[in-house]
Amino acid sequence: MTDLLSFDAHDLLAGYRNRTISPKEVATTVLDAIEAHQPALNAFVWIDRETALAKAGESEARWVKGEPLGALDGLPMTVKDNVAQEGYSMLRGSRTSADSRMAFSAPVVGRMVEAGAIPVGRTTLPEFGWKGLGDSPQHGITRNPWDTRHTTGGSSAGAGAAAALNLGVLHIGTDGAGSVRIPSSFCGIFGLKPSYGRIPAYPPSPFAIVSHIGPMTRSVRDAALMLSLTSGPDPRDITAIHAPSPDFRVGLEDGVRGLRIGWSPRLGYVENLDPEVEAMTAKAAKVFEELGAHVEEADPDFEEPISVIETLWFAGAWSVVRTIPESRWEELDPGMLAVALKGRDIAAADFVMAASARNMVFSAMDAYHDRYDLLLTPSLATTAIEAGHNTPPDGRFGDDWLNWAPYSYPFNLSLQPAASVPCGLSKAGLPVGLQIVGPMLADARVLAAARAFESARPWERLSAPRIRH
Repeated sequence: MTDLLSFDAHDLLAGYRNRTISPKEVATTVLDAIEAHQPALNAFVWIDRETALAKAGESEARWVKGEPLGALDGLPMTVKDNVAQEGYSMLRGSRTSADSRMAFSAPVVGRMVEAGAIPVGRTTLPEFGWKGLGDSPQHGITRNPWDTRHTTGGSSAGAGAAAALNLGVLHIGTDGAGSVRIPSSFCGIFGLKPSYGRIPAYPPSPFAIVSHIGPMTRSVRDAALMLSLTSGPDPRDITAIHAPSPDFRVGLEDGVRGLRIGWSPRLGYVENLDPEVEAMTAKAAKVFEELGAHVEEADPDFEEPISVIETLWFAGAWSVVRTIPESRWEELDPGMLAVALKGRDIAAADFVMAASARNMVFSAMDAYHDRYDLLLTPSLATTAIEAGHNTPPDGRFGDDWLNWAPYSYPFNLSLQPAASVPCGLSKAGLPVGLQIVGPMLADARVLAAARAFESARPWERLSAPRIRH
């Protein structure tokens, strides 16, 4: 019997074309798996079986006629619950959100649906996406399929868990300080934070000044397909790149031969890095030499920008909380409320200075890419931590989750594309990610490098969650 949950988007499309599988068969299989695994993972806010199966039937009829709606026709997709989707509520992990149906879809959702993709559900996130973990007051803890005692990371928590088990082949994530790359690393999948403005956003995120929308998938080629269909300007997003979207599938197999690649295990300032993560990512960096690139250890020349991201992040959190009646603040995640109240005390001038200070990282990386076509780093300083905690309970990273994600937020500040690719499993059986960073607008180069690594070192995949107590 064909294992449809082992197929990526390209496999499914080939099956639809030659009539060996059908969209309704795929949708039924995916929805059955979602419902079977939801109790263990808690990855979904909403599962719309009836609508998805109806849409799959429509897709099947089009394929029978040889008239697919678009390049994604019949592919199951998920939507993160902070991304607008017509006809569905957007609770954003908060008990304070109004349970009202959206009258429109965000550009990324609209474009995928117009191309024939079938939404099967909406995925979880921490409250308003404020942290890199997978728990919220509204929906509880989302658990890592590789070991359910551990977090998926976040904020695209449910998307990470769903992608790990192929519960849908295309998953929409958002990334303001690592929220695509963190769960991609913890869950052993591919995730791309594209160049800022590559995928337009509407309505804007509270963290819009550093927030990106990106694909989360089990294969690089699926991410390239998804990015190709969702990029391009939209009149509702003033920051969107005002140019037609390229087809990111073109050149995807070009490899990395002849590229100059910098490897920076600590970015010049990271002191606390899990030794196993460092060893595994260093080994992964050497693979690029085997593929014909010139790789050397070289740190970018910028100081740790944690104070910059915190100023922008805290102010963004306050922009949300200030709209919530104070009588309801006790319903919020205490951590979310704490950072929002810090944001309340940030002066407008300090916010403007922090926004300008992003240029420190941007300029340093621009100079770095004069010498190197790509930068490699660990995706994170640790493997997945215990669920329900913001930092490892042993205290080695202190109390702030940003301390174990020092490689992610700098590249939100610099706006450039960055991806996480799985590079193996730790001794405890938890995924480790390698980050690939490219110059601004060099999304295609990042994808090609990720594809070359994926081809040389195919990553392990799960067929069912590892439920541990």
